[in-house]
Amino acid sequence: SVDTTLRVEDSGKTFMVATDALTITLPSTVKGVEYTFMNSGADGTNIITVSPAATDGISGTVTLAATVVVLAGVIDKDFINTKATSITGDTATIVGTGTAGTSAWLLKGSTGIWAAEA
Repeated sequence: SVDTTLRVEDSGKTFMVATDALTITLPSTVKGVEYTFMNSGADGTNIITVSPAATDGISGTVTLAATVVVLAGVIDKDFINTKATSITGDTATIVGTGTAGTSAWLLKGSTGIWAAEA
């Protein structure tokens, strides 16, 4: 229910986010560290923002019914579960590679509509 900075020791946990406009800050990438984020707020009312360290990016693809969102791993750009299209149960799981840069965090899987910060 508040902005949170994750620790390596939080690896393997699922973070259920029901409060709008919170930012979850990631630690610098560590190989094998894994986090899952789940939107537990009401449909269309909750934005989840996952923010990597300044030297890290999040890469991968989010496959939607009509399109594919490509996360290019831009350094220091957030990964966002979009508010207007959010649905209770939207999830994303990321895994650390241990190497700073565009592929510091890889998207392992997702449901719902997620986007990269512009």
